[in-house]
Order: sequence, then C-alpha cells, then structure tokens
Amino acid sequence: MEALRQDDPRRFGRFTALARFHEGASAVRYVARDTASGEVALITAARPELAAVPAFRRRFQAEARTAERLAGGWVAPPLDAGEEPEAPADGPEPLWTAAGYVPALPLAEAVGIAGPLDERALRILGAGIAEILSRVHAAGAVLQGLAPGTVLLAADGPRLTAFGPLGAAASAEARPGGQLSVRLGYLTPEQIEGKEVSAASDLFVLGLLLAYAATGTTPFTEGPAEEAARRIAEDEPELDAVPEALRELITNCLAKDPAARPTAGTVAAELALEGAAGLARGGWLPERLAAAVADQEARVLALEAPEETPETPGKGPAPASAKAPEPMADTAAPESEDARPVDAAPVDDRPVGAAPADAPAAPADAPASPLETAGAPAPAGSPATAEPEDARPVDAPAPREPAAPAAGGDGDIGEDRGTTRFLNTGPRPPQNDRPTTQLSLPHELVAPPGTAPAPAAQPIPPAAPVAPQQPGPTHGGPAPYPPAALPAGPAGPAGSGGGPMVSLPLPPAPAPVPDPAASRRTLLTIAAAAVGGLIVGGGSVAALGSGDTAVATDDKPAPKPRRTLPGQPPEPRWIYTHPASESSPLTTAVWRDKLLVVTSESQASAVDLRTGKRLWQRADGAKGQAALATGADLVFVASPSEFLWLSPKNGKVVHRVRYTDAFGDLPGLAVGPLAGNSGPVIWFTGSHTVTVKAPKPKKGKKKGKDKEVVQAHFFAYDIVQRKELWRTPVPAGRAPGTPVYRVVVDRSADVLVRQEAVSLTAAEVKAAKGKGSIRSFDQKTGKLLWTKQYAAVSPEAATGGDEDGALYAAVGKDLQAFETDTAKPLWRVEGSDGSVFGIPLVAGPLIHTTERSQLVGAVERESGRLVWRRSTEVPGTGNAPSLTLSGSEKTLIAADAVQVTAFSAADGERLWKFQDIGSADPKGATVSAPYRALAAGETVLVQRDRAFYAFPVA
Repeated sequence: MEALRQDDPRRFGRFTALARFHEGASAVRYVARDTASGEVALITAARPELAAVPAFRRRFQAEARTAERLAGGWVAPPLDAGEEPEAPADGPEPLWTAAGYVPALPLAEAVGIAGPLDERALRILGAGIAEILSRVHAAGAVLQGLAPGTVLLAADGPRLTAFGPLGAAASAEARPGGQLSVRLGYLTPEQIEGKEVSAASDLFVLGLLLAYAATGTTPFTEGPAEEAARRIAEDEPELDAVPEALRELITNCLAKDPAARPTAGTVAAELALEGAAGLARGGWLPERLAAAVADQEARVLALEAPEETPETPGKGPAPASAKAPEPMADTAAPESEDARPVDAAPVDDRPVGAAPADAPAAPADAPASPLETAGAPAPAGSPATAEPEDARPVDAPAPREPAAPAAGGDGDIGEDRGTTRFLNTGPRPPQNDRPTTQLSLPHELVAPPGTAPAPAAQPIPPAAPVAPQQPGPTHGGPAPYPPAALPAGPAGPAGSGGGPMVSLPLPPAPAPVPDPAASRRTLLTIAAAAVGGLIVGGGSVAALGSGDTAVATDDKPAPKPRRTLPGQPPEPRWIYTHPASESSPLTTAVWRDKLLVVTSESQASAVDLRTGKRLWQRADGAKGQAALATGADLVFVASPSEFLWLSPKNGKVVHRVRYTDAFGDLPGLAVGPLAGNSGPVIWFTGSHTVTVKAPKPKKGKKKGKDKEVVQAHFFAYDIVQRKELWRTPVPAGRAPGTPVYRVVVDRSADVLVRQEAVSLTAAEVKAAKGKGSIRSFDQKTGKLLWTKQYAAVSPEAATGGDEDGALYAAVGKDLQAFETDTAKPLWRVEGSDGSVFGIPLVAGPLIHTTERSQLVGAVERESGRLVWRRSTEVPGTGNAPSLTLSGSEKTLIAADAVQVTAFSAADGERLWKFQDIGSADPKGATVSAPYRALAAGETVLVQRDRAFYAFPVA
C-alpha cells in the first residue's frame, strides 16, 4: 500500500480514493471510502491506455460479471460496477469496479513474512481456492485467474481477486491497430503443446501455487531459462519439501495429462472435508501474518481522504509543482522509504535496459543495466545501492537526470500535497527491478518488434535466489518477499514482450454491435507466458476480435476458435427474474409448453415461454399449486381454499370451485399437496376435524368429554368435468392431520401411492418397524386393494415404478427392482459406499438413476445392467440431484443445490454445466436456494429462487 500519485484519480463515482493498494498489469487497485456510508472499498481501475481498447473493455466487463456471479464465500461481494456518465475530454471513459475491502496479504508477501505455510494452512488455502474453482468449472468455464498476487490470505480464509486472464496478467500492452497483448504468468503442459485450456489447466496452476506456498519456490526452477517450457512439459516436479500428507495430491494436480488431474471438487474434499471455512475456524494464520493483516487493517481505517486542490476538484492530476506537506513533527528520523511514491522517477516507453537518446555515456565504473546484473547483486555500499530499489517501479528505466534536491532539505520529492503520506511504517519490501528472472527469456527475445536487440544478458546461475517480480508495489506487511518466488512477467505491468506466443482460448465475452464506420477490426491478442515470464517460441498468437474468426499473427496456423468452451452451457433464450417486490416463488409449472406459471404467497403469474416476458398475475392464485392443462384452453390451479380455472391469455378466473361447495359434507376440509395427475384426473389427500360425542355414561357415572377427531380421505377429481370421481377413507397423518401421498405409478387398473415419511404418525412409524409401505387403490372406485412392504425399503427410501409391474427402490446403498404385485426381488444395482439413491426416472427401456454421491446414470429396466454412470463433479455429498428429461428424451438434466448438469441420456456424455446466483458465507452455511429444472419442448427451464433461465436442449 502506498500514497496516491499525482496522476491518480481521486474519485470513482461515490467513492473517494485514499491510497494505492496494489498495481497490476492491467489495472490499479485503490483503497477508497464511500462518501455516503463511510464503507471502505477496493476499487479496481483499468489502466487508461488499455481501457481505450474495446476488446479490453469487453473482457474487463466480462470478468467483472464473473466476480459478481461468484460473490460470497472467498470472493468479496461487488459494490459497484463503475462507469462514469461521461468520458473525460482528454481520455477514454474510466473503467472500474468496486468490491468490499477485506484485510488480507497476497500469498507472495505472506510467504516472505512468515516463510512457507504449514500443512493446516496449506489445506485451508487449497480448499478455499478449490471451492471457488469448483463453482467456476460447474458453469463450464475456466478461471485462468490464479497467481501469487491474486490469491490473498485474510484472517478467516483465502480470497481470490482475479477472475480471468486480465486480472492475473503478468503484462498487458495496447498495440497499434487496436490490438491488446496479454501475457499470463503461468503456462501449463497443454498450452505448451498448443492445446486448449480446460478446467484441468486451473488445477495445474493450483498445484503450482500450493507447491510455492509449501516451499517458497516453484517446482520447476532448476535449469537454464530457455529450457523452462521443456521442464514444465516433460520433467517431474520437485516436491521433496512439500508436507508428505499433501505431496501426492499436489503431484496429481501437476500431472502432465490434464485427464489425470483431479477435479476441483475432489481437491477441496481431500484437503478439507468439512470445508475451508470449517477448518479455518478459530484462526489459521501464523502469528506474524495475523499481526501483518491487523496492521494493514489499522492503517486502512486510519486513512483520510486527500485534500483536493482547486486545480483538481474530484479527480485528475495535481500540478507538477505541488509541494508535499512537511514531515510530521514527531518524525525525527530520516524519511522512511515508503513515504515516497514508488514511481517518483520519470518513466518513458523505451524497452527495459535501453538508454535514452539524450543520456550521457555511462562512466566506466557505473553499474551495469538491470538486465546485465540479473545474476549478480551489487555489493553493499556500491553505487548501485545508493538508491533503494523500491524507489522505482519494477520495469521503470533510470531517470534521465538526477532529481533536484528539495528546497530546505526537507525530504520533499515532489509528492502531491493531496496524497496520503505513510511515515514510520517500517521498511518496504525490497523490489527487484530486473526485467527478467532465472526463468525469463533473454531480453533481446522479448523486445517489441522494430527495436534493436539489447546486449546479451549475463549468465544467470540456476541456484541464485531471486525475488518475485511484481508489477508494482504490493499491499500489506513490512517484511521482504521470499527468495525464488514466482515472478509476474517479463516486463512488468506494461511489458513489451513481442515474441511468439502460445494461443490461449478465452470464455466468450459479449461483443457490442459492430460499427459499420470502423476502419479496422479491434483485436484482442492473448498470449501465455510460462512460470517466471517465459514466452514459448514457435507458438501462434490467436487474435480474437468482434467477429468469430481467428487471425494468426505468425507463420504457423492458430487453433480453430470455438464459440464456447467445452462444457459451457448454451446461451439462454431468455432470463426472467421474479420481481423483488413480490414474495419468492412457491411452486412453478409448465403449461402446454407455452406458459411458465409461478405461484407465490401473494399471487399466481404467467411468463411467456417464447419471450420470457410476464403476461399476467392473479391474486386469486396466491399459494396455489400445480398448473395443469384443462381441456384445450384453461390453466388449472389449486389454491388453499378453492380450485381455479384461469384464462392463459390474461389470467382471468373462468371457473371457480370452492372446497366448501364441492365437498360440503366435509366442512373445513384442508386439501394437502397434490399426489399426482394423469390426463384430466388429479389425486390429492384432504382432512377435516369432526366432533365425536362422548358415549352416554352409565348410571351414576359422570359424562365424558367430546373428542375432536381428524378424518382423512384420498380423492380422485376430474378437472375437465369439474367433479369428484371418488374418495376413500385413509388414516390421518401427523398433525395437523392431512397425510401427504405421492403417486409412485399410475397403472390401468390401480394407482400405487406411498405416504411421505414426514407425515407418518408416531404410532405408524413404530408399527412399520423401519419399513415403508406401498398402497394400491382401484382406479375406478378408489377402494384400497392392498398394502405391501418390499424387503428392507425404508419409509424414507426413494421409490419409483412403471406400468409393466416393476417397482424400483433404494435399499441401503443399492437400487433394487421388485415385482410390484408379489414383492419378489428382480435385480440389484450397487451404489457408492456411504451414499443412497434418489428417486429414479423411468424413460423407455432405461431407468435413470441419481445418488447422493452426485453420481447420475442409466440402467436397463429389464436386466438392471449398468449402461453408464457419470459424476456431476459437485464436491462433497448432499441430496441426490433431481432428474428431468427434455421433451425429446435425449438430454438428461440433473439439478441439485450447487449446479445443473446436462448429460446425453443415451451414453452419459457430460454436455454442460450451469451455475449462477447463490453464494456461500465463509462463516456459516450456504445461503442459496437449490436449482430446479422443468422441461418444455426443446427448452429446459432452470430455476433458482427468483431467477429463471431458458436453455435450448436437444
């Protein structure tokens, strides 16, 4: 953290900038305060020269949306996506976002302060990041945002601050013609081979980060720089210093074959089965790190808004002649190095190490260029150590001429009087201004096109420790950075690096409507740099712009672009959000593939399935259930007090049947949840209370009290003819008395139902002795035909059936088939240890299965032979995903509390995953609603609480 510089903005919307927090390749982060609420925030402001590139703006905004979707848990919630109403006259429109401030240290700085992390801290760090990756991968995306500077350590767990290549870039450069070159600080074996990145690529980088956090160095550091790519692609990582209990997992993450790497969910579960938040309870940081975090928080809270000079009201640079305030009266010692702006030295755009044209010849005893001294630090007391290394940015050239001493010798270095001063906060971490490190390519290979090669670098001893390269000063504690840490890139925030690059596919970002007047295509060039800033020769540069085609910028062909990454869900046809002013949805149903009918505490409403627009709402349908087709043109809704038939066009009530009228002989009838329906017939349970008079007492005895008794019935009702077909008495359920039935299968002669365990009375539970029952009712008369138990099927066991006379039920960890009428076992499918099956879905010759272990599969109905079984890759265990088939029965949708996963119903190919909204509180339970899927023709509707997405499916 450092003072604001003269050219730093002072205002971001409602936020006032207080200090620089961290400088990255593509953006600068500021500590800021909300002028209205006083809340402290972190502003991420894009560099102006990059914000002027349309491709950069689209990618920046796409990564901001990713951060918004991931908000919660180990991702700070966004406060604002700032876009100024008007662009300044002298530059591009500002581009920034605001997120809540959480006191934290970057991983590199934390290792520098306290050394490598212990096993428990490594588990919490890895599990927290893996939990984020699991959510990203569940949506079919790839993060590409991991780096030592983007992973922070807070008091309650890790935090991630980058959500794509821009946030984790080692360097970013706007090039002529609207091109943007972005280089990552990491390279994976598949990228070296020119293949596409995938979720497994994130796991490789996670393995690198964990190895670095465990050892203070990287596992691929030995050997000459030009062979770094070969070592990453071929050599085994050196993990001897990694704690033995974690060595195998990190080794698996660093596997050369992406298919051999574990999933993010597996890593999270292996590192912390109870979750990172659970393992971190009671504190997890070493004492020195905890003290550094607390010190940072205290300094941030003590910040005051800088004075605004008349020339700079609100934002913009102050005059260059602005004089800094006098040092504080109690500061008798010489001014601390971190009281000076790190970029006090003038900066030009020459290649690193090149001398200015007007610079005098260097004397014979002058220190060598930063590149030439990369392997040999100057001895103490030499001229090279006269100026502290942190007085210049990492990639800044030496000043053209010595700065004039401040008048009066007060230590003034031209700091803007409006900036915040940091005095007596301890020594700054020493900054390494070498443009390369032991893993970097020689300078002449990364110079921009058209520039002369710089002199050859001196040999760099492989074992020489180097400090991590950072784009600029990092935030946090006073201790030095660790030796042999991962550098950020070849040339700092705006490093040139014009050499050949490896193409890096990116998730698609929404592009604006093309401007017909544009004279040239805006291009986004993404390249990947290896660990330590290595640029791999021989690769191609994929240039992505507003169109869908890729342009190769060297002689070798670029990979064919993809519209979406493998596993990414299709673009939804529309998104509908239930109004926040209304109560949350209670039930949802599809009517004739034309309407989505939503009921809530206050009303029923309908959404057009073609457009996603709400057509009508009707208060009469409040707390309703179902939305069944009645005849050709009516919507049936059962409310707590009446049956309603609504017009699908405007929601007008066409027919109304009150329970008091239809069932007048059952006064006070309470109708339970609908048990099921078939064609025009619905089945439901209901109960009412009757008074049973006490019997006449015997002579000389006192009369007893009358009793209130609950009587329950099972009903069949025709919603087209609007009449009751039959009713039959059934045992009352748990208070308030209405049993909850679910139709297992509707057969030609009878209907099979089971009672939900939650509605069984205590006496029924005791009598069942741990076994569930199936009841058979005659289709025509409603007469109870029989009640059966099936082996060890419990009252809570998931159960399904088919019209051919088979019943399928969970028995222990297995799924078993029975003859319905005889209870004879037919076949058994083994399940996962410690798991149970959910409700199966019968579809033609197959039965689709679901398990709490997040496995989804298919077995043959006739034989029980397993056809396929796949994991949704959701970490941990929970309720078994609910299953839905598309209208064509070609796509199987599995929905749970974490995500929606689409499979090919025939062979189990995992098609895509979707995850959105919802969040996890690191200090408590997950605060999100489960997903639900409904099929509507060639569309599947995915719901989570108030949000609805219409995805096209086969």
